[in-house]
Amino acid sequence: RPRIMASILRVNTLTDASSNNSTAMSTVFNGTAKAYLTYNNAGSIQDSFNIGSVTDSGTGNYVTVFTNNLSNALYVTAGTTIGGVGNQAVLDSHQTDGVKATTGYEVGVSDNNNADQDNTKCQTVDFGDLA
Repeated sequence: RPRIMASILRVNTLTDASSNNSTAMSTVFNGTAKAYLTYNNAGSIQDSFNIGSVTDSGTGNYVTVFTNNLSNALYVTAGTTIGGVGNQAVLDSHQTDGVKATTGYEVGVSDNNNADQDNTKCQTVDFGDLA
């Protein structure tokens, strides 16, 4: 029976086969999303990475909790939403007292009249440093 051994690959730079294109490992690490999420208007997760839970906290309001916290609250959350009423829907990060947490964040969905609404699907991605 073969033994499976854990190993570590240590490199400073990744390059293509011809060595014409390369990038530092710090660029790969720092430039990748630390979490992403797709969920429906009931707060049910359809796909995710590093997301522990989503709670529907009211019409158009959702609280997201990371599985692994981020190191500070300076991370960036970007997102999109579909299936709203009117010709535009907005997904915005609106935190209690304007403060994000390292454990997660709150988002709100509104229509073009700035009224809270539940949309068919919401998607977010988060960039920052893991704790």
